[in-house]
Amino acid sequence: MSSNQLHIGIFGRRNTGKSSLINMLTGQEISIVSHQPGTTTDPVKKSVEIIDIGPAILIDTAGIDDLGEIGAKRIKKSKEAISRVDCAILLIAGNQFGDYEVRLISQFMEQEVSYLIVHNKNDIDKIASITLSTIKQHSKAEILDFSTYMSSNKDKLLNALKRIIPETAYQQTSLIGDLVKPKDLLLLITPIDGEAPEGRMILPQNQTIRDALDNHCITMVVRETELADFLKLGITPVLAVTDSQVFGYVAETLPESIPLTSFSILFARMKGDFTLYKEGTHHISQLKDGDNVLILESCTHQTNCDDIGRVKIPELLKKNTGKNLLFTIVSGLSALPENIGDFALVIQCGGCMVTRKQLTNRLRPFIKAGIPVTNYGMTLAWLNGIFERATKIFS
Repeated sequence: MSSNQLHIGIFGRRNTGKSSLINMLTGQEISIVSHQPGTTTDPVKKSVEIIDIGPAILIDTAGIDDLGEIGAKRIKKSKEAISRVDCAILLIAGNQFGDYEVRLISQFMEQEVSYLIVHNKNDIDKIASITLSTIKQHSKAEILDFSTYMSSNKDKLLNALKRIIPETAYQQTSLIGDLVKPKDLLLLITPIDGEAPEGRMILPQNQTIRDALDNHCITMVVRETELADFLKLGITPVLAVTDSQVFGYVAETLPESIPLTSFSILFARMKGDFTLYKEGTHHISQLKDGDNVLILESCTHQTNCDDIGRVKIPELLKKNTGKNLLFTIVSGLSALPENIGDFALVIQCGGCMVTRKQLTNRLRPFIKAGIPVTNYGMTLAWLNGIFERATKIFS
């Protein structure tokens, strides 16, 4: 699953050997290799198992010195990829190190992406002392003199990669592990509506079930329409987790003594800054007429009249606040609006399809600008008047 895999980006000028490097690491011809500059256009992704590193996604990007109008768009795509990686390789060749590389380093630092610098094609030109000296004026990163044509170099590169991979990239945080004990009964309430995929469950529900099994819990899964029937059995779960969009009904039906939260709130805790989300949610009560609310979906999907982010949350926000609000929706990992200061509130989805790093980097500009951020589940809990109950178990 890509949302749990290490993402490694390869960046540099055209014709430095980025595609050759990714082919060397995968042992396959994933990216087209050519002496013609500009062969790679959009970022190329490849899932691969790297010995001693594990499952990873390698991202081969277009050259940061591309030319023309199309080249500028390719460069933009390459820069956007920085916010989506856990670590990076900055590839140079022919002892070229200048403004292009310095700007990349600045962006790595801004996005808190660890990186190493690889001088490629040393079978043609070894790295010069003046190049080393110049690099060290701008970076403290490890520097390798390298050639993709020398198989013995691969281990050297992998060892260097292991040194820069952040520990957080390997952390598999449990959704409910600290909330339950083995043999506890967990109740999952999962509506099947127009957004549910045919014949299967959505990813947050799947992951929560797996996490419950990993923690040796006894798990009951019901639709909200059968919740009252389950309660008649006289069985009391230690925790109930529901889809956020039926929060209101579930909260009324489920006894107050049973702790209640949502799949989205569980993911908010695992992938986002839970404290900031909680603080940001309170700003819903401060929204004014004309305020613009940004809704961030981290995946792309077919929308319909039941869409939680595009339809239900906006309608409930306007009804709850009584304000004439504006809404901007950005799906997937598309570029954020340039004027982030125009927004009074940011509402992020659970983020089940992205890594914690990707979600953190996506919200960083708003947090730095002092714009409150919250989450789908917390927003819906607030709008249903059960925010304290839905977050109490995490206190």
